[in-house]
Amino acid sequence: MEQSKRHRKFGLHSRNRHKGHYNFELLKQLVPELSEYVYNNRGIDTIDFSNPEAVKLLNQGLLKQYYKLEYWKIPDNYLVPPIPGRGDYIHFVADLLRDTASKGNDKIPRGRNIRVLDIGVGANCIYPIIGCMEYDWYFVGSETDDIAFINANEIVESNKKISRYIEIRKQKSNNIFYNIIKSDEFYDLSICNPPFHSSETEAQKSNLRKIKGIKAKSSDPKNFGGISNELWCEGGEKEFVNSIILESKEFESNCLWFTTLVSKESNLNTFYKQLKSIQVDTYGVYEMNHANKKARILYWSFLKQKQREKWISIKLALNAK
Repeated sequence: MEQSKRHRKFGLHSRNRHKGHYNFELLKQLVPELSEYVYNNRGIDTIDFSNPEAVKLLNQGLLKQYYKLEYWKIPDNYLVPPIPGRGDYIHFVADLLRDTASKGNDKIPRGRNIRVLDIGVGANCIYPIIGCMEYDWYFVGSETDDIAFINANEIVESNKKISRYIEIRKQKSNNIFYNIIKSDEFYDLSICNPPFHSSETEAQKSNLRKIKGIKAKSSDPKNFGGISNELWCEGGEKEFVNSIILESKEFESNCLWFTTLVSKESNLNTFYKQLKSIQVDTYGVYEMNHANKKARILYWSFLKQKQREKWISIKLALNAK
C-alpha cells in the first residue's frame, strides 16, 4: 500500500472561474432580482452572504454567466452551495485523473467517456453542472430525499446543455453504492459532500456561528439552508465517511478513484485506519484553504498503479478519436 500523500493548496484552483471580485453589474443584468440585495461596501459591490435568498440569486447569476444555464432554482430551506468551492473539488479530481496516467501526460481526460458518481447530488445538482460544463463528463447523481430528487431532475431537464450529461437516480436512505452502481457499470470517480453534523441541534448552532462570522468578516458564502439529511446524520461525518469507505470495498473494481470531502481534520486518522483495514492500494488527502475555511478531499483506489495507468490510457485514447 502506498503511504498517504498530502497536498496543500492556498486560494482557488488555477482553473477556477471564480477568482477575483464578482461582476455585479453583469450579474444584475442576468438576474434582475439580485439588484435589491447588492450594496456598496467601501467602494466594492457585495451582498449579505448570510442571506440565503441573496446567495441563491447570486448563484443563478454565476451559473448563467459562466456555465450558460437557462434555469436553476432550489426549494426553500435546501442547501445553498458556495459555487467557487464546489468548483475546486471538480478541478482537483480532474487533476487526479490527469496525474493517474503514466509520466509525461499533461492532458485531463474529458468527454462523456468519463463517468462520475455524485453521492447525494442534492436539490442544487451543483457538482454535475460544473463537471459536465467544464470537462464534458457524464454524471450519475444519487439522492435519497424525494424533493431534492425531483428538483435536481427539473434542473437537468430544463437545461439542454446538461440534459445529455446528467442522470439522477433515487437511492435508499441506508445505502451508498448499493442499488446505484450496477454490476456492469464502471466509474472513473465517485465524489461526495457528506453531512457533517451528528444532530440537528449541532447543525443549527454551527449555522448561527457561520452567520455571525460572515457578518463580522464579510467573507465568501458558506452553506446556508439545508434540510436534515444534507447537514447531519447519526454519527456525523465520521460515521458517514466510514460507511462510504467500507461500502467502497464491495465495488473496488467498479470505480477508479473514490473521493469525499472531509471537514474535520481530526477524523482523518480514523479514515486512514479504515482504509488500511480494507487494503486499498493507495490513498491521500488534498487540502484546500479558502479565506477562513479549510476543506479536505480524501481519495483512495483499490487498483494497482499499472491498472490505474491502463484504465486512464484507454480513456485518453477514446478522447483522441
